[in-house]
Amino acid sequence: MPFCPSLGMQRSNSGDVRYDDPWYDALASGWGESSEPAVASEPARRSDGADVYLQVQRSAAFQEVRSRYRRFVVPAVVSFLTWYVAYVVTATTAPQLMARPVMGAVNLGMLAGLGQFLSTFLLTWAYVRHARLRRDRAALELRWDAQELARGRGGAA
Repeated sequence: MPFCPSLGMQRSNSGDVRYDDPWYDALASGWGESSEPAVASEPARRSDGADVYLQVQRSAAFQEVRSRYRRFVVPAVVSFLTWYVAYVVTATTAPQLMARPVMGAVNLGMLAGLGQFLSTFLLTWAYVRHARLRRDRAALELRWDAQELARGRGGAA
């Protein structure tokens, strides 16, 4: 395989081709591991960055943002799945009900199917509105606090 700088490949001293990919992890792919048995060492300590995020996760502000998220998402998912399952079960168990004409060639099943699309759009709109009004500002403040803590400025989290 010839050298190809446009693909980010280089020849190593042994003649092998090596990729210059900053995201490539040789150990994760199984290459580059030594054949020597692993020696047990001290457990790795968490870096300061991990401590910052653990501190933020334990903060009251983070818990409030997560609580607001759950208070919207759990009922929304339950109600939407109930509506979807009711539509599917009704369509399969009561086809005569779904075939009942409403207006001209439009029947109840067609209206319920279009209602599925409408409810999806309404749920998306409600989620975006809820996020914008109830969570985005608090989450942004939490993000800035986490960045200040990570930089060592001691922002409140």
